[in-house]
Amino acid sequence: MYNFNDGPYSSPLPRVIAQVHLVPWQDRFAMTEITIKCTTRHVRLFTAVVANDDLVFSRDHLTLDLDPDNEFIWPDEAVDKVQRRFQELVDSQAGNELTDYNLRRIGSDLEGTIRALLQAGKLSYNPDCRVLNYSMGLPRTPELL
Repeated sequence: MYNFNDGPYSSPLPRVIAQVHLVPWQDRFAMTEITIKCTTRHVRLFTAVVANDDLVFSRDHLTLDLDPDNEFIWPDEAVDKVQRRFQELVDSQAGNELTDYNLRRIGSDLEGTIRALLQAGKLSYNPDCRVLNYSMGLPRTPELL
């Protein structure tokens, strides 16, 4: 299991679980050295790499920070599934311009993957989370079905 909880207000940077090399997008940036990012409730994507616990702009890498609020308990299989889906989504965008919109599409799709894992019982809410608000719906238990 991945233990992402370094404290309720810790920096998200040590939590990064995937970095993807973007060779097909390398020359597709229509911008200067400004980090593009996508932030959803459970997914943060950055056009950057982590160096010395800082995000450093990169033209050829995307970095995924998964569940920055530590809302879920993450078995290794669930993390692997999200990482594989992340790679598939990045690969599917090969040749397209890297834009905020494309990153938001990847982030939204990953949110859907997380929801599917939760509904399938592959993830569970973390009872030690700073704020337990069941953002993806109430837990599925035999009593509630």
